[in-house]
Amino acid sequence: MTRHLVDDVAVCWDELGTDLLDGAPPEIVTALVGTERWPSTTPTNLITPDGSAPVRMGVTEKTAADQDIQWGYILRPSGIEVIAVQHAPCGSVVSWSADPRTPFSNHPAHWPVSAPPSAGSRASRSPYTSPAADASTARRAARR
Repeated sequence: MTRHLVDDVAVCWDELGTDLLDGAPPEIVTALVGTERWPSTTPTNLITPDGSAPVRMGVTEKTAADQDIQWGYILRPSGIEVIAVQHAPCGSVVSWSADPRTPFSNHPAHWPVSAPPSAGSRASRSPYTSPAADASTARRAARR
């Protein structure tokens, strides 16, 4: 997953294709996408203000608020953590062993929120902490 999502892309994804499922059991692939197959694609029309080549953005705890990030995805050894930044400083971790055919709600209000990591536990902290989420929420509110 890390190789496909992070290592094999120069800047960003335009669309994730069925190649993300390469190596998955055929019955899982068929249940998720049927017989249709398409490749993941990257954008071909990225333009930077100064005309330089586009580069991958780095997101850290300090830069997240300035980038107006709405969703965060953290690949953890135990699964993928999905964070709706405006709703929670951390998200639930969906286990890598979870059956991908299980219906999941795409509305954060339906997700159980993990307890925030204990203070001082840097290793277990999400990079999207409350200050970043609060700053992002404040910026959105100011725009309204």
